[in-house]
Amino acid sequence: MATPLPGRPVRGSRTGRPIMVLLDLLGRRWVLRILWELRDGPLKFRVLQERCEDMSPSVLSQRLKELVEARILAADAEGAYAFTEAGDRLRRLLRPLREWADEWARRVSSP
Repeated sequence: MATPLPGRPVRGSRTGRPIMVLLDLLGRRWVLRILWELRDGPLKFRVLQERCEDMSPSVLSQRLKELVEARILAADAEGAYAFTEAGDRLRRLLRPLREWADEWARRVSSP
């Protein structure tokens, strides 16, 4: 399966509208977990694999390849993955969503 990139058709958009492409990429299994684990800084493949408990190495490798190709992540010379400048902006934009989810969880779990 090709990496979702703007201008390429994805689920829900034959024209590859950027928002639809981003949602397709973020909706792929394990992508959000990988981004979550990288929130505090770069990690090497093995550490990411350990933190993402049930993810197979082949799926992790594929997702990292997609995120690098989409220029959300980059690997340094030592093989550690980290957010690019654009990826870091995405990480910061997702923070309010996390805050909303925490608030929502408190509301849902209170009597």
